[in-house]
Amino acid sequence: MEKARINISSSDINKINELCNSIKDIAEKTGTKIRGPIPLPMKRLKMTTRKSPCGNGKASFDNFEMRIHKRLIDLGVDERALRLIMRVKIPEDVQIAIEMLE
Repeated sequence: MEKARINISSSDINKINELCNSIKDIAEKTGTKIRGPIPLPMKRLKMTTRKSPCGNGKASFDNFEMRIHKRLIDLGVDERALRLIMRVKIPEDVQIAIEMLE
């Protein structure tokens, strides 16, 4: 059976959840089988910088962290459903990849 695998990643978890809900709604309306959204492990990007701009004085540091959340959705291949998913408005900071599998 052919299926479409949708990878979604972003630093904002709320935008990912909204997009996943809209994809689930489309799958329910068209009657296609859906697996997911499957949460994948979160990636943490950490950066430590020194507070003092000149390098003199007390050694104090700032820690910054950015979290990348990922979701995976498997969708049965239905041309109508895929066209509707392609028309969904995707926020700017959300990356989405659709891959066809057999």
